[in-house]
Amino acid sequence: MATGRSLAQGGVERIGPMDITIDQIMVFAILAGTLVLFVWGRWRYDLVAVAALVVVFIAGLVPAEAVFLGFGHPAVITVAAVLVLSRGLLNAGVVDTLSSQMARVGPRPMAQVGTLTGIVILCSAFMNNVGALALLMPVAIWMSRQSGRPPSLLLMPLAFGSLLGGLLTLIGTPPNIIIALYRSEMGLPAFGMFDFLPVGLGAALIGLLFITLLGWRLTPRREGQRAPADLFEIEDYISEVIVPEGARVVGRTIFHLTAAIEKEDEVIVVGLIRGERHIPAPPWYEVIQAGDILMVEVSPEDLKALIDDEGLSLAECKGDCKAALGSDDIRLMEAIITPDSPLPGKTAISLHLRRNFGVNLLAIARRGRRLERRLGLTEFVIGDILLLQGNDEALQEVLKTFKCLPLAERGLRIGQSRKVFLALGIFVAAMALSALNLMPVQIAFTAAAVLMVLVDLVPLGDIYESIDWPVVVLLGAMFPLGHALENTGGAQLIAEKLLLLSAHLTPMATLAVIMVATMLLSNVINNAAAAVLMAPIAITLAKGMAVSVDPLLMTVAVGASCAFLTPVGHQSNAMVMAPGGYRFGDYWRLGLPLSVLVTVVAVPLILHFWPMAPT
Repeated sequence: MATGRSLAQGGVERIGPMDITIDQIMVFAILAGTLVLFVWGRWRYDLVAVAALVVVFIAGLVPAEAVFLGFGHPAVITVAAVLVLSRGLLNAGVVDTLSSQMARVGPRPMAQVGTLTGIVILCSAFMNNVGALALLMPVAIWMSRQSGRPPSLLLMPLAFGSLLGGLLTLIGTPPNIIIALYRSEMGLPAFGMFDFLPVGLGAALIGLLFITLLGWRLTPRREGQRAPADLFEIEDYISEVIVPEGARVVGRTIFHLTAAIEKEDEVIVVGLIRGERHIPAPPWYEVIQAGDILMVEVSPEDLKALIDDEGLSLAECKGDCKAALGSDDIRLMEAIITPDSPLPGKTAISLHLRRNFGVNLLAIARRGRRLERRLGLTEFVIGDILLLQGNDEALQEVLKTFKCLPLAERGLRIGQSRKVFLALGIFVAAMALSALNLMPVQIAFTAAAVLMVLVDLVPLGDIYESIDWPVVVLLGAMFPLGHALENTGGAQLIAEKLLLLSAHLTPMATLAVIMVATMLLSNVINNAAAAVLMAPIAITLAKGMAVSVDPLLMTVAVGASCAFLTPVGHQSNAMVMAPGGYRFGDYWRLGLPLSVLVTVVAVPLILHFWPMAPT
């Protein structure tokens, strides 16, 4: 085994075609450990990537001056700028405008699946796919409830459609940006805005047809769900208690009542009836009087404690409890927790919604079902649907603070026409500058992002919130790691193995192997990381085969964006898991045939539009 290396050159001295060096062993060990931690998921992927970056420096595989160069890579800047632009498009109401006629689609599942998936493919081609999914997902859940079907039939096709849309353009998904800039490092012009379109459009159209005609039937149908209009039957969870003369709570505030049994936010006073007067969502400082009837949401155990300890008596909930809970100012709202929300991992008790925002949390639905467990101790997860009570101002503040999307009765937020056209104008101008090579893509989209801020499409306070910082950190940390794989000869060693295999395969079969390998990798780690790791291998393989690098890079781009087999391969897949009621093993039922179909369609298209011409 050869051990010679040249740190000054950042490479190795090759002794023979099959020799392996200490540097290569170290970089493979670091990569293997990184992949294991990515799959394990105990720590977030950006932390794992930064830790790996520190380790490759300690191992002497990356010099100190190059450790953080990845954070200034054009791909990282472009991804951040595209995320800000996506927020501007969302704020302007572009996606809302596209989806405003969804109610006209009708109740047929095939029409609903085809329309929703088609819209999300179109949106994901030009904006962050998770952002497009986040806005259309409440529409899908609303449609499923209106038609009396479980949301599981619509949400997985919607998530997979968001991934297919990323195949269409340079900015559709981070792997495309990464692959384009790897091409520029080869001394060739970077892939342009629509260079991905011939292959991506074919794959996306075939995927859309498959999902619409057959694929949605392969998604699990989670039965036993509530009727669409009755996901939250308030009458089933609200109790009335009467405050008699001499009760301990007389003269105390509602705050003291909830604090008295040390179960704050476990006993929620959602209404107060005093004679002919109904007070929805009474303030916590309201003083309780004898003869009051309190409408409380409380578990059976706490209800018994409340009655026994405070000297109250139980009454039946008479009349329409839902009507008594609301008024012109107080209403109920359902909201869904998005991936950007700070709520996951927190509980209702820790948030003090009533005290801090004047909003009551009445119920939580997960996987299409109302949770029966105690609200205050339930940790929120992405996709939970929350039933909130409060006035419009308080509810809007909660939605903004916790980055939730209103559901069902919300209607659709149609942006003003002027702002829609303004946002589209800025966005199209940036695409044109990039597509015509008048300005580098990272500069064109950064300038467009700045312009959206200046015209108030993206408020100053939302700039940094618009950026998915874990992905940005992941990219910045992974680029030096990818270069270490290349500089140590690790990519060349893998390429040699693939070269031996390709000697027995046709060009089409060789591309299929690369695509399947990239797909499998992207199903267990972030797709951007998969692109960073596979691109150097593809480049080295192209050099060994003495063919154009373009078809191999295109193959990696498509494979990295097609994580259809697991919920952990992409944020879109994870986002629909809870509201769709999916299990880990559900994804391959639709994802496996879709992956095979994309491979069968994309590989011939790549060879047609990007032939493997000898260099």
